[in-house]
Amino acid sequence: MSIELRGHHLLCLLGYRGKGYSDGFCANMTGIYERLRREPETEIRLIVGPDDVCAAFPSDQPSHCENASVYRKDSEIAGLIGMLPGDTRSWSAICEAVAARVRPDDVATLCRDCRWEPYGMCREGVAHIHAAADRRLRELPQP
Repeated sequence: MSIELRGHHLLCLLGYRGKGYSDGFCANMTGIYERLRREPETEIRLIVGPDDVCAAFPSDQPSHCENASVYRKDSEIAGLIGMLPGDTRSWSAICEAVAARVRPDDVATLCRDCRWEPYGMCREGVAHIHAAADRRLRELPQP
């Protein structure tokens, strides 16, 4: 079964370190992350708009899933990786594309309006994919 992701979540997942908007959001994101870490051949289908990560965004917080700035990030990041909406690729192929086409410093520009960008987690995640010979996700830190 494939996972549906929007463009910017392709980089968010690289930087995910167990932090997020709520416990439910983190449980969902951790489940997706761990599946991709353990099963890197999982198929990812690129979609436009809210995806499997957005599905757990807490209802008691102002949603940003439909904001123009989020759609901009989706489009720019997917284009940089070489994907179009509807494309399906394995997670490992996406990580190879990130290693070939995205530099860690690109995150500061691509994600300039993201509340998580100042923490540097996504920049570190892209750097890890560059350095890891197997291009696999890191183990999550223990709480």
